[in-house]
Amino acid sequence: MPASKRDQLLATAEQLFHEQGFHATGIDRIVAAAGVVRMTLYNHFASKEALVMAVLAARHERFLAHLDTATASVTPGQATLALVEAHGDWLERYSLHGCIMAKAMGEFAEHSAEIHALAAAAKIDLLTRLEDAVSRDGLDHHAGLARHLFMVLEGSNTAVALLGAKTALADTRAMVDTLLAAARSSAQ
Repeated sequence: MPASKRDQLLATAEQLFHEQGFHATGIDRIVAAAGVVRMTLYNHFASKEALVMAVLAARHERFLAHLDTATASVTPGQATLALVEAHGDWLERYSLHGCIMAKAMGEFAEHSAEIHALAAAAKIDLLTRLEDAVSRDGLDHHAGLARHLFMVLEGSNTAVALLGAKTALADTRAMVDTLLAAARSSAQ
């Protein structure tokens, strides 16, 4: 079944925004790459800002679904590692150019409070899922563990573009293992 024009525009814009940046990617480039006319874009999105918002919202929904699927049926004590592995899998599959939310926060901090807030809320959603995973694993007594894990995962978002996925994800896993081991040993 062919994708709708809206879905085609979203997928094309997401790829271009992720690879080239939001401000560097113009409407003409998006419509040409999507194989549609400019009017088709504006029939679905009132502005470039509306397109950016839709791209970020759709990508974030897919990211959360990816994390939630990975952690839904894990055994007690494995939720945090499952979430970390799912995050790494996402980076390897979809974010080799770094985090699109971080890019949006950087590019729109001074240009669109609404886009910046959407991207920042996505980061908070990841932190909240880490807090939930740490709690499910019985490690929530360790002050700041979820926040420390969040910092490691956020670092991997950048490192994957610089060091490559294999190195960045191996280093991420080593740091996460160290944090979890320390939390588990302090619980005993």
